[in-house]
Amino acid sequence: MESIKTLVVDDEPLALELVADYVGQAPYLSLAGQCSSAQEAFQRINEGDIELVFLDIQMPGMSGLTLAKLLQSNNNTKVIFTTAFPEYALEGFKLDAVDYLLKPFDLDEFLKAANKAKRYIELEKQTQENAVKKEGEDWFFVKSEYKLVRIDKQKIKYIEGLKDYIKIYLTEETKPVLTLYSLKDIGEKLQEPQFVRVHRSYIVNTSYIIGIERNLVKFASGETVPVGDGYRSHFNEIVARKTI
Repeated sequence: MESIKTLVVDDEPLALELVADYVGQAPYLSLAGQCSSAQEAFQRINEGDIELVFLDIQMPGMSGLTLAKLLQSNNNTKVIFTTAFPEYALEGFKLDAVDYLLKPFDLDEFLKAANKAKRYIELEKQTQENAVKKEGEDWFFVKSEYKLVRIDKQKIKYIEGLKDYIKIYLTEETKPVLTLYSLKDIGEKLQEPQFVRVHRSYIVNTSYIIGIERNLVKFASGETVPVGDGYRSHFNEIVARKTI
């Protein structure tokens, strides 16, 4: 993970320098700026690269609480409050602050709060990456008849493997998509239990199965796919999970 771009906000010069020094001692934080007012900090945060703010609460003009409210509505920047006034703690946590450091605090207390922010930020980034990855895995392109054809996974009924090609049978399509690909390779793009290999020549989408009889998988369109001896036990296990 890249270092977390951190902003320190405090109207007291000594407190500002102390927290900035603490940021420099945390290897996973990088100091992106120091601001002596909430107004100045708001402008800096709006540039879009600040991930974490150590924010004093009681300052002339706009308070740290007001700035945190603005960030809560339009910004994903994490906030750790730094203040000499414990009575603001409850309101601070209502604003989803990562932590609340009561002045004077030492380096150990600072690092404990910073570590908490690091975990939150890492978790959010991982969640976003997984969401993008999942979105990208919902479809793929294959080459067919000198062009690229988009295949939506949810529209695959079943796939038939030939010697050097596969046929992808889709809902709402009368003709399968023929492409130079192996059944093994295409199977790696399709996850169980929705997609199951039932034969050395077939992968089926279990969402479209309407019945199983005499080792034949049946689809609403009238098509059937055989269940091979070597795949029957595993297929039956998956079917059993949906059997009541």
